[in-house]
Amino acid sequence: MTACALSASAVFAQDKGPVTNLPLPRFVSLKAAEGNVRRGPSLTHRIDWVFKRRDMPLRITAEHGHWRRVEDRDGLGGWVHYSLLSGTRTVLIEQDLLTLRARPDAAAPVTAALEIGVVARLGKCDLEWCRLSSGGYRGWAPKARLWGVGANEIRD
Repeated sequence: MTACALSASAVFAQDKGPVTNLPLPRFVSLKAAEGNVRRGPSLTHRIDWVFKRRDMPLRITAEHGHWRRVEDRDGLGGWVHYSLLSGTRTVLIEQDLLTLRARPDAAAPVTAALEIGVVARLGKCDLEWCRLSSGGYRGWAPKARLWGVGANEIRD
C-alpha cells in the first residue's frame, strides 16, 4: 500500500514545475516583440532562433531557474528567459475564416470571422467553446479549432 502511495505521489509531483510549482505543461504568451530561443537554460547557450510575434501562445514544458523551455504550435522551441513570457492567455486560430459566434452555440449569430494564424486573446472556456477577442471583435469559437488551450481546460 505504501509503495503505491509513493509512486502515485512521485508521478503527481512531476506535473508541477520545480521552480514555480505551476502545472507542466502549461500555456503562456510571448510578452516581448522578440524573444531569443536558446539551446539551454543560460545566456551562455547558443541562440537557435528568435520568436518575433508578440502575444504568440507558447507551451511551457520545463523550468530551470529563471528559464522556461517552451514550444510553439509546430513543436519548435527551446529555452527562453521567464521575463519574456506573460501569463496572459492567447490562442492561435487553426482554421481559415473561423467564425466567432455570439454564444457558445453553432446556431448562434456570427460576430466575426478570423483568418488562420490570427492570435486572439483567450477568455472563458467550457469543454467545447472558448470566448475570444481579436481586433475589436469578440465571440465564441470551438475549442478544437484553437491552439493554446487544453482540450479539457475550463476557464471562468
